[in-house]
Amino acid sequence: MGRIKLHKPEKSLLLTGLRGVGKTVLLNKMEALARDTGYKTIMIEAQEGRPLAAALVPALRNVLYELNLVKNAGEKARRALMILRNFIGSVKLSYGDFGIDLEPLPGKGDTGDMTMDLPELLLSVAEAAEEKESGVVIFIDEMQILAPLEFTSLILAMHKLQQRQAPLVLIGGGLPTIPRLAGEAKSYAERLFSYPIIGQLSLEDAAAALRRPVEQEGLHFTDAAIGAIYRHTQGYPYFLQEWGYQVWNNLPEDAACIQESDVDAVTGNALRRLDENFFRVRYDRLTEGEKHFMRAMAELEPGDCRTADLAKLLGKSVNALAPARSSLIKKGMIYSPRHGVLAYSVPLFGDFMRRSIPVFR
Repeated sequence: MGRIKLHKPEKSLLLTGLRGVGKTVLLNKMEALARDTGYKTIMIEAQEGRPLAAALVPALRNVLYELNLVKNAGEKARRALMILRNFIGSVKLSYGDFGIDLEPLPGKGDTGDMTMDLPELLLSVAEAAEEKESGVVIFIDEMQILAPLEFTSLILAMHKLQQRQAPLVLIGGGLPTIPRLAGEAKSYAERLFSYPIIGQLSLEDAAAALRRPVEQEGLHFTDAAIGAIYRHTQGYPYFLQEWGYQVWNNLPEDAACIQESDVDAVTGNALRRLDENFFRVRYDRLTEGEKHFMRAMAELEPGDCRTADLAKLLGKSVNALAPARSSLIKKGMIYSPRHGVLAYSVPLFGDFMRRSIPVFR
């Protein structure tokens, strides 16, 4: 963010990882850091059925209105507001009063082609921020939900902004499919973005996450207890939180430390809570056919779940699996880490499927 504000070349960031690894937490932390360094920020979450433009417009309007109120405001914020008004018309959104008198600015952001209008709009926003010695960071969570046209338009916009070294950066988060989606939208996307992978914590970092809070209360985990939790959670942050929560709340009052036996005593509670609150809400969105598909994947774990092996197990052709596969990818339940291979997008979902449906038929 510092480099971009100084007009130095730098890539935007797209964080990728499975569910529950902390991508959204990191985006929120990054937004706080951006504000601390003088950036204007926009935080939105992509949602199925809601156009990207509908989420961006009110947030961009707020940023531009704020810039326009800055002492000795220049003309670029007003110009960007005019382009924003044009953009609203071009994408056929309804929007109320802007709260400021605006003259028409024909020919800017009004073609009706989002791949042309969004880059024009975001460049004008960056120029308005630059005039006030500021910058803009747009945070977008769940980016894999974006429609292909929206993804393409964003990439074209970031390409234009990077060429102009304009002070606007995109920081997104989503499932591991994002690099592939970006590459399919534009082949040069790899030059525009870095793709940090957010995954499991190492044993050392997991131990620190568990130990620091309890040490503040005068207790400690034994190495054996830490090892037991790590085996159950595989270092995934959401699961580490659940086991830590259960151990702490069920610890005997006279405990001198947290031992492996304390972990064993609460593992059933932790699994039940995860099944009910983390896994079940996703499982219940599936059709019966999709549940059967997901259970078949669990039968092939551990290791790669090859589409050909899955088809053989289900007694179908690979082509016959395509509708269910496509639906599950769209729902964010699975992804393809490489050609011909499928994986759960939710960590340890295979274990949940085997607990829910012990016998595969």
